[in-house]
Amino acid sequence: MLIDKITIKNFRLLNDSTLDLKEDLSLLIGKNNSGKTSFLVLFEKFYENIGFNYDDFSLCLRDELLEIHEGTDINNLSIKMILEIKYNENDNLEHLSEFIIDLDPEVDNVKILFECSINKQKLLSTLGKIESNERKRFIEKNLSSFLERKYYIFERYEEIKQKNRESLIEKDLNSIKRLINFQIIHAKRPVASSEENKQNKRILSSLTNNYFNNNNSPDGFNKINELMIQMDGDLDQQYAEFFEGFLRNSKEFLSLSNLKVISNIQSNELLNYSSQVVYGFDNNDLPENLNGLGYMNILYLLLSIEIKKENFKRDMRDINLLFIEEPEAHTHPQMQYVFARKIKKLLSDITNLQTIITTHSSHIVSECDFKDIRYLMKINSDQKHHNIEIKNFYKELEHKYSNPQDFRFIKQFLTIQSAELFFSDKVIFIEGTTERILLPYFINILDSENEQDDSYVPISSQNISVLEAGANAKSFLPFLDFLNIKTLIITDIDTTKPEVKKDKNDKEKTSYTKCKVKEAQSTSNQTLKELLGARELKIGTKSFSTWLNNLINGKNKSIRDHLMVAYQTNESNYHGRSFEDAFISLNIDIIKEYRDQLLGLKNLKELDNADNFYQLTEDILDKKSDFASSILYLGLSNKKVEWKIPAYIREGLSWIAN
Repeated sequence: MLIDKITIKNFRLLNDSTLDLKEDLSLLIGKNNSGKTSFLVLFEKFYENIGFNYDDFSLCLRDELLEIHEGTDINNLSIKMILEIKYNENDNLEHLSEFIIDLDPEVDNVKILFECSINKQKLLSTLGKIESNERKRFIEKNLSSFLERKYYIFERYEEIKQKNRESLIEKDLNSIKRLINFQIIHAKRPVASSEENKQNKRILSSLTNNYFNNNNSPDGFNKINELMIQMDGDLDQQYAEFFEGFLRNSKEFLSLSNLKVISNIQSNELLNYSSQVVYGFDNNDLPENLNGLGYMNILYLLLSIEIKKENFKRDMRDINLLFIEEPEAHTHPQMQYVFARKIKKLLSDITNLQTIITTHSSHIVSECDFKDIRYLMKINSDQKHHNIEIKNFYKELEHKYSNPQDFRFIKQFLTIQSAELFFSDKVIFIEGTTERILLPYFINILDSENEQDDSYVPISSQNISVLEAGANAKSFLPFLDFLNIKTLIITDIDTTKPEVKKDKNDKEKTSYTKCKVKEAQSTSNQTLKELLGARELKIGTKSFSTWLNNLINGKNKSIRDHLMVAYQTNESNYHGRSFEDAFISLNIDIIKEYRDQLLGLKNLKELDNADNFYQLTEDILDKKSDFASSILYLGLSNKKVEWKIPAYIREGLSWIAN
């Protein structure tokens, strides 16, 4: 038995959003202000009976809400949350049976509606006594007093509509709580450094006391109480056994072999401060607050999880639902990796537990199971009409890939870099090491040139991810379409021409080898072919020749409006094939002057006969990364050196900046 779907309507950004849950763990990710926290808050408001207010209603409802009258359909304004629960013949239906309406054995789900609606008659009666010019302000400030919460079960979604609501069967919240145990661990956790107040210095110790007091039988507590009075040393052993699970998990997460909970009895307080979390070596124990905030946060989170697990075990509900909000708070990347790798194992001993984790951490995403991801995307039609679409990342993305090999590549490429794409506003794909070294320098030059332009937003201050994808940028196209993200691909034109050679059997075989742009009959760059419209064209045909000519002259258009492909163009009467020969042709005079300070070069005498830049690049370039590093060093350290940026890179960066 599990919650299969959660649908939300009319709550903040979640105007009409549906989340399909995994049977174990679902990872909610998305950019800032994409509704992740709102999702958790709504569940908590309904389940814990926390008040709703005017600001909880979606923006697109505000005008209708403020102009409410006798003819207003209140049902369309109501905040709704719908849980769809699936069950099977092996489940114990004792508590679920009162929610089952359809007795057809083929039906295996129930639907529970949580609803917050406006008492229209009560509100209109009060508004009749309010001056018209105060009406808007009154509703904004006092709507919470006119809101009602109710809970229903139903069979079909049509029954939620106003004309069919007589089919709804009302339930009480307690009956739902007997079925579902809901627990939440908020992002705001009261861990603090040693400079904070006294109470927060002992938050972990307080939590261990809480854990201890909530989970001991009276008889067991009395025995331990006697030991507390007799001897601290004996109590240390009892604590070691009692907190064994928490300490074991903490050690696995943090590689701390010295973490322990010890007795700290004071004569006037045997309970409230009877345990203390410390760390250190041998007999040199240090208080918890001297630990770093990252460790403190993870320790607090792990102990909170242990307390929630005990709650689940004790109450033995049919469905257990745990929300963990932003576990990455205060933690460094390595700790986030560890959390992502071990969280499923940590929660695996709770029956029927479904966990929802929200995160902004690309480190956690990169270590997660691809199938766990649920991506929240904000869809705007205008300033007031909006919605959050919750995508089943794996399932929906797989359908977008016609080539299974490309999809396998994307799954394997979900590293820390590519995981950043989920949280980025824009992305730049680059060819390789040279561009990775020099791109920040080029961006800095462009930002400096435009610093007097008030309308210009510096590229360096924008939320842009840079990904080194080489020739595989084309494989990201469905991924980028899925995210609907503005994308710049900086690549090489990679022109080729046919060459006939004989094999060992003396048979002629044609292969394409690299060549100058002016000799080109094709390109080896599959990204250019894919993204600039030559995917179906065959080399040697008239249509391909036309496409290639347009490619060389920069006339081919991208197949996506939100995507630009930047590659070498004709500049100063030379058309480079790669970044290196395009850069060398533009900056030949500086390279000649500082040849002795540039690394990664050979045959330096060839610089004196620099009339064929394609061949010159072949002759003098030894190690691309060393050459790029020394270009960067000279540009930053020598004020006289002003490198020229190849036009295709400058144009691409200008496009992505806007």
